Amino acid sequence: MHRRSCLALLALAALPALPTQAALAADAPALLLAQIYRPGLPLQDYWVSEKYDGVRGFWDGRTLRTRGGETVAAPAWFTAGWPEVPMDGELWAGRGRFSHAQSTARQQQPDDAAWRLMRFMVFDLPGDKGTFDQRLPALNALVEGLGQPWVQAVPQKRIASDAALQALLHRTVRAGGEGLMLHRGASLYRAGRSDDLIKVKTHEDTEARVVAHLPGKGRHAGRMGALLVEMPSGQRFRLGAGFSDADRERPPPVGSWVTYRFRGTHDGGLPRFASFVRLRLETPTTHATP
Repeated sequence: MHRRSCLALLALAALPALPTQAALAADAPALLLAQIYRPGLPLQDYWVSEKYDGVRGFWDGRTLRTRGGETVAAPAWFTAGWPEVPMDGELWAGRGRFSHAQSTARQQQPDDAAWRLMRFMVFDLPGDKGTFDQRLPALNALVEGLGQPWVQAVPQKRIASDAALQALLHRTVRAGGEGLMLHRGASLYRAGRSDDLIKVKTHEDTEARVVAHLPGKGRHAGRMGALLVEMPSGQRFRLGAGFSDADRERPPPVGSWVTYRFRGTHDGGLPRFASFVRLRLETPTTHATP
């Protein structure tokens, strides 16, 4: 091994551990989080809806915040008249417009024109003590009472079988959607990850934090070849696929979070066939580790 390679490996080994998930989640709202779908679930117990590719938004009755707890600087008109009732939903700009939703929600000085393209898709009422079957009509009535076209109740419906679910999933994805969500009708709103909420997608994805930029070789010499990333479990791996030339010229900063896709895991828990999807500007809190 060349001396330069040895020094690089030693430097990576000496990198400090990332902040704990507890530290990252100190100001995060206590939200219901999703598990990954697996065949055999009793689908008759669930409602199904589209999974919106945006920024998780939590209205606590006074302030709009992200999943990580950051305050969203929305224009005053966007939240004017909202109730003192917590609402859980997605800040969404439409199919295929995740970047617009993310950049708009992150702005410290709201861009009014950008916010005119945003919607708050409400899918739950965290403060309601009833089951989801009972919360759903209350949610629909609340949103209808607001009378604001940028606040919408997420359409929910029943589905009978895994075959019907997969057919709906593929129609949704072909139309530009991200996937589907399943919500157990008999469930109470409980923070954390459980089978009360299930995400159904054509691929698995999750987030990891960038620890270092690893130099490229060959056609990538002189720019980033791969990212060294750390999973919430503390395990680290090289993420080298899925990057455009522009991504390699200006890679995600060290300390930022990225979303990656993968297909299953190795015996040790590391993802198989991991591929970069995008930079996450908001800070994730709790994850389903691969």
